[in-house]
Amino acid sequence: MKKVLKLKNYDVHSITTATADGRRNANIATWVMQTAMGGKMLCVALYKIDYTIELVKVSNVLNVNLLAQDQTGLIAKLGRKSGRTSDKFRNLAYALDDRNCPYLTHAVGYVQCRVVGSTDAGDHELFVCEVIKQVTLHPEKSVMTNDFLREKGFVRG
Repeated sequence: MKKVLKLKNYDVHSITTATADGRRNANIATWVMQTAMGGKMLCVALYKIDYTIELVKVSNVLNVNLLAQDQTGLIAKLGRKSGRTSDKFRNLAYALDDRNCPYLTHAVGYVQCRVVGSTDAGDHELFVCEVIKQVTLHPEKSVMTNDFLREKGFVRG
């Protein structure tokens, strides 16, 4: 029998970030949650070994990109490779916001965030973020979820 938390269906996101000196990265994240009424705050869980977490700690800026079902190719590109050794933005459709932080132009949309705090969470670190702006890019697209990825064979469990 599955554990209770395996029964939850999470939306799939890409967290994008950039530093003032031009370093940037993107990864895949499912543990993103609104933490205040009106969409004013988010909590984002980042895996401690990812390059993205290093850059977020330096810049305190990130974008939460809500991925669409037609973006399954990003799971391998952004989730199974390290940004330390490859440029994840090569051949990736993206643009820069007014902070020079990338966002994915084919995503359903993105949430522009400023990190206001963080805390240890085992093998992840939780980043509490103030929502600066929410931008809907493609409302007609279907949101990618863990259940969708399981059905298509991209993830197990």
